[in-house]
Amino acid sequence: MRERTPEQQSRLRVAIVEANSVRAAIIVGGLHDAGIVDAHVISGSGQLLRSLADLEPDVVVIGLENPGRDVLTQMFRISRLIARPVVMFVDNPDSDMTGAAAEAGVSAYVVDGLRRERIRAIVHMAVSRFEVFDRLQRERDAACDALAARKIVDRAKGMLMQGRQMTEAEAYALLRRTAMNEKRKLVDVAQSLVTAASLIAK
Repeated sequence: MRERTPEQQSRLRVAIVEANSVRAAIIVGGLHDAGIVDAHVISGSGQLLRSLADLEPDVVVIGLENPGRDVLTQMFRISRLIARPVVMFVDNPDSDMTGAAAEAGVSAYVVDGLRRERIRAIVHMAVSRFEVFDRLQRERDAACDALAARKIVDRAKGMLMQGRQMTEAEAYALLRRTAMNEKRKLVDVAQSLVTAASLIAK
């Protein structure tokens, strides 16, 4: 993936979730070194999802100085919900939680590595990794949708072939012609036929 230009980098809005003001200042300083000036510190965990929703950040950086398992689990849950690149700096973590971080979609899980000079590279890596996984997810979803649509169309064709003694080509042509005349998607016409047939059968 191509590296972001300085202008693109500077336009990133970053939410920093960190209760420790010293650690938050390190993160802010590292972001400023990277040309990212739109950085907002959220010091409390109360209503965190609401705060993130209001801020609409491009990246979320979470600092956890000495987290317990419950705190990590809460942050992982938030990571799943916000659908943004998440960088997590953790000191003294539970050794069993690294895998959980990956499953939760945390883009960068950094242990004992909160240093100003590392912020730029880590944030860039997290954004790049998130974009790659997001693209793969969308491609997978599109493939699944296409397969599901094909199954519906095939089922509708089968009903027409059986009910109206049509060939497969004739059934498909009828579905396609109906979709064009009604200005609807082919799969929607097929789904309507399948749904109507199931209602009649009941």
